[in-house]
Amino acid sequence: MATRRNVLVMGVAAATVLALGACGATAGQDEGGSGDDGKPVAGLRIMVPNTPGGGYDTTARTAAKVMEDAKIATGVQVFNLPGAGGTVGLQRMVNEKGNGKLAMQMGLGVVGASYTSKSSATLTQTTPLAKMIEEAGAIVVPKDSPYKTIGDLVAAWKSDPKKIAVGGGSSPGGPDHLLPMQLAKTVGIDPRQVNFVSYDGGGELLPAVLGGKVAFGASGFGEFLDQVEAGQLRVLAVTSEQPIAALKEVPTLKASGIDLVFTNWRGIVAPPGISDGDKKVWIDALTKMHESAEWQAELAKRGWTDAFVTGDAFATFLTDQDKSVADLLKQLGLA
Repeated sequence: MATRRNVLVMGVAAATVLALGACGATAGQDEGGSGDDGKPVAGLRIMVPNTPGGGYDTTARTAAKVMEDAKIATGVQVFNLPGAGGTVGLQRMVNEKGNGKLAMQMGLGVVGASYTSKSSATLTQTTPLAKMIEEAGAIVVPKDSPYKTIGDLVAAWKSDPKKIAVGGGSSPGGPDHLLPMQLAKTVGIDPRQVNFVSYDGGGELLPAVLGGKVAFGASGFGEFLDQVEAGQLRVLAVTSEQPIAALKEVPTLKASGIDLVFTNWRGIVAPPGISDGDKKVWIDALTKMHESAEWQAELAKRGWTDAFVTGDAFATFLTDQDKSVADLLKQLGLA
């Protein structure tokens, strides 16, 4: 039987809102034009569906700066609309049906939150524009942990799932929760037996792992790099398809015999029912941003994996992600 590849991609997403002029007008009708004439698009706004300083916010502000620096857009505004794991922003998107001037950057976290928050708005109602980046997860233990390999950890975890606590920097339904749940499912542990301890972001998760309050941590690998380099933490495995350049000696889960790839992704969606013209303006602007030297430099600087796809390809990916997350959360009784 063919090997089943489990792919869940964590989502840090920054909700991107392009308000490009009066209601009902396309970007090409707005001041600054559509960009087809070589002029930067004016009036772009980027909405972030969580508080400043997080992954969504960082991505949105980076994208805005690149579009400005590369002269793709002028006067790009970033604003935050936090609440309920990103679903306040999601509801705003769905309510803005037909508004082609608005878009939201999102990711796996919003997919999960739409179920755990019992949101009436769903990502499948939106218009997918582009997936931008991916970031691998990591399984980490403190330096004095008895678990030297991912195999050691999994063996102990399978023998007594409730005894082995795992910490993550997100609430149930978020990326750091979905990663250990999917890992458990892949290695034959009932996810309902997992002893998951939720922390409010990487800032709280790190001292919990370092202090041995949990047996291991699961989060984006970037959260741990400083402590790994300082010898305070060991990474047992990364969740990407290929090894991570910053962690060259660390095996992937797949190389360790665990058939799971789990990547945190961030993408951009628009409200439902926008015109083909507005959709094209968005995709063209994002494509130009992706092709710019400025964006490629940011990918290298931040350790983000380029995962750019647009339109129908992203729509298919998003539909698959929504189903995978919904199925897992239903199994856990959270959806």
